[in-house]
Amino acid sequence: MTNRDEYLEKLKAKLDDWNADIDKLEASAREAQGEMQEQIHKQLESLREMRDDAQKQYLDLQNAAADAWDVMAQGTEKAWKAWFNAFEDARSKFKSKD
Repeated sequence: MTNRDEYLEKLKAKLDDWNADIDKLEASAREAQGEMQEQIHKQLESLREMRDDAQKQYLDLQNAAADAWDVMAQGTEKAWKAWFNAFEDARSKFKSKD
């Protein structure tokens, strides 16, 4: 397996984790009441947007030509770190509300 394949697998696994987290948070939102439910839905919308952006970046990277791979991988790494941090921040807010 090449470094490229390993890197793409790592990103795909993270996307799968985020999708599972979103599913869990959606279940929590269904159980919440009033203002709490509204807050959770707003946060979920933000998480879905980040996940969708990450998914697009993953697909772009997956389809990148060999000569563009290194440059795209560097940009992807920066973006994914920002998404990861934002996702973790959002997840911690949900846990503190439980």
